[in-house]
Amino acid sequence: MEELLELRQFLEQGKIHEALLLVDELEEMSLSDKINKIDSYGVILLIHLIKQKAEKRSTRSWDVSIENTVREINKINKRRKSGGFYLNQAELMDILEQGYQVALKRAALEAFEGRYEAEELAAMVDQQETLAEALKLIQQ
Repeated sequence: MEELLELRQFLEQGKIHEALLLVDELEEMSLSDKINKIDSYGVILLIHLIKQKAEKRSTRSWDVSIENTVREINKINKRRKSGGFYLNQAELMDILEQGYQVALKRAALEAFEGRYEAEELAAMVDQQETLAEALKLIQQ
């Protein structure tokens, strides 16, 4: 909110250059927030995909969670007015890759009632296949 008041002051004072710099900063903050949210939902998506692949089964709860996370990622990533997306395929994959280890550790707590460590669970799941499936689901 403080930034908007500052922007108003710059505009009222005719300080266009300063106002544009502040707009750039606000855009950066907004994009950063979107990336953080997509990362969080991406981790949840990966947790359930990892559990499905490791346990070779699924539950309605996992399916619904996958559906919801994909919907939220797409909602956050969609540009409302201009159309298109904030993050492209490569950027989405980068976020998923960065979150994979976190998802693996959390999936280890849930899959097989927590009997396996993350490293053991990792041996049961093809990381690249799981990441590719997550990206495919997001892009459908």
